[in-house]
Amino acid sequence: MSQSHLRPGSLVLYKQDPARVTAVDKKIQIELPEGERLSVRPKDVTLLHPGPAPAPDALQPKTGETKTAWELLSGGATDLAELAELAYGAFTPSTAWAAWQFVENGLYFHGTPEEIIAHTAEAVAREEADRAARAAERQAWSAFLDRVRIGEFAPEDENALRDVEMLALGQTEGSRVLNELKRSETPENAHALLLELGYWDHTIVPYPQRLNLATTPPAIQLPELPDEGRVDLTHLPAFAIDDEGSHDPDDAISLEKTSAGQRLWVHIADAAALVHSGHPADLEARSRGATLYLPDGNTPMLPRQAVQRLGMGLQETSPALSFGIDLDDAGHIQEIEIVPSWVQVTRMTYAEAEATIEKAPLAPLYRVAQAYHARRQAHDAIELQLPEISIHVQADGRVAIRPILPLRSRALVREMMLMTGEATARFALERDIALPFATQAPPETEERPTETDLVGMYALRRHLRGSQYSTVPAPHAGLGLAIYVRTTSPLRRYMDLVVHQQLRAHWRNEQEKENENEAVLDTQDILERIGAIESLEYNIRRAERFARQHWTLVYLLQNPEWCGEGILVDKYRDRGTVLIPELDLEPQIHLPEDLPLNGIVSLKVTEVHLAKLEAYFRIE
Repeated sequence: MSQSHLRPGSLVLYKQDPARVTAVDKKIQIELPEGERLSVRPKDVTLLHPGPAPAPDALQPKTGETKTAWELLSGGATDLAELAELAYGAFTPSTAWAAWQFVENGLYFHGTPEEIIAHTAEAVAREEADRAARAAERQAWSAFLDRVRIGEFAPEDENALRDVEMLALGQTEGSRVLNELKRSETPENAHALLLELGYWDHTIVPYPQRLNLATTPPAIQLPELPDEGRVDLTHLPAFAIDDEGSHDPDDAISLEKTSAGQRLWVHIADAAALVHSGHPADLEARSRGATLYLPDGNTPMLPRQAVQRLGMGLQETSPALSFGIDLDDAGHIQEIEIVPSWVQVTRMTYAEAEATIEKAPLAPLYRVAQAYHARRQAHDAIELQLPEISIHVQADGRVAIRPILPLRSRALVREMMLMTGEATARFALERDIALPFATQAPPETEERPTETDLVGMYALRRHLRGSQYSTVPAPHAGLGLAIYVRTTSPLRRYMDLVVHQQLRAHWRNEQEKENENEAVLDTQDILERIGAIESLEYNIRRAERFARQHWTLVYLLQNPEWCGEGILVDKYRDRGTVLIPELDLEPQIHLPEDLPLNGIVSLKVTEVHLAKLEAYFRIE
């Protein structure tokens, strides 16, 4: 049937609906179901019957021998008029519309009113099976959503919930399930739904994966230690002082009497002896950035065998890269020597060291640390005296939170490590060795609060600027140092490992001046490594912070009646920020009255939203 047969009263198809032509001109006037009238182009309609047709609402549904008509035509072709006559016995506007709906169903026929193709029996069987499968799928999906709406799930829902899980882990940007449930498609909402259903529990911490960080150790074999001349320093008492339960001790300290005074030795795990620049383990460490420390376990930057073989004090004698720092009586650095060595290390906890810090052999080391600290303070070093805690998930799943006390033994180790970083920076500058210097601009305020002024400390922290890596030496304002290089953690920070690789390459070339064969990286090489690491380190810090908050909130869920103290450190109108030393949380609370800053308030937890990392408290 040609479009030229269009005339008033013709039955046409317009956007899948029947329509009656009421007038024909340059445009076609049509009437739609429910009486709506439109002016359309001829090409916008398809002729079904020349008419005269009743109003579209008056088309009568027809019962006919449609399947018999298909069987007669199976595998062949026809047009709408013949199909209507075969199926309904006559070609009328009502039978034309009924036949066309049968075609549009798509099970037995497909095509246009002028040419309709009848499917074969095999094609119909396949389509029927596909439709049955899709119907079952729709029914299963509907049943799944009904279960989710009442907070339940069944074993067969695992595949459907994978969609939510992927969003919660940050692996996708949307979720069909959340969309169907009219929930905002965010990782936090996905996490919340999984918790509501009990599909996830509080032991699942999504933040490392959400930030694309590795969560399993590297599976790379390390070579044996090279056969090279190591200085024997096993005669020096060496002490690795660390937290109780630490499994990766990477530094130890000694003090040696010399004819010119005294020499501080800082022994660092000799990671670069096994992990050369460009080695598969080096490339893997570069892709990770640092060891990921979480309350429920750590993911190492290097293969676990690195710590087992290199950790200070884990073997009877430990291979180290030892930094010999000559000091004057005021604690100023005079000379530095860096050599591979063998050392015998005694491991101690901070508590054990604290108990003997006023006695030999630690007392002389502590005096050196005090002198160095005083020098840093004289150069406006900034120390934030804010409460710190350690969080550990025990074997039974309970969360243990303990305060980190400001022990002198911690200060001792800190100052030794900082001194090593400064000495390394000087060593490199004198020898033109490219290194990633750590720099920090001064804070945006000159205010320096007292140790007891937590309000001032809280405000100062907000004014601090982040530290940065640079191939150009510059001051580190926070440490009060003119130059500084992070040096002392090559087992767990990639840029420290790069520093060791550079120092070792320089040392080896110095030993074999006549046959130099190990390349020392240049400034551009260091810049490339800085570029690869900076965003990684940022994400690692975020993941560690989020995980600590997660487990702190789990602690509150495990202790729903928690009550404690907070210090009011900021306020605006009837809202205030409290610092809770016991939990290292800084929630906002409603202030029932005008309370003084630095004042202590009694708090009780009221709500915990694990997926949002939020806890709410009220003043008791």
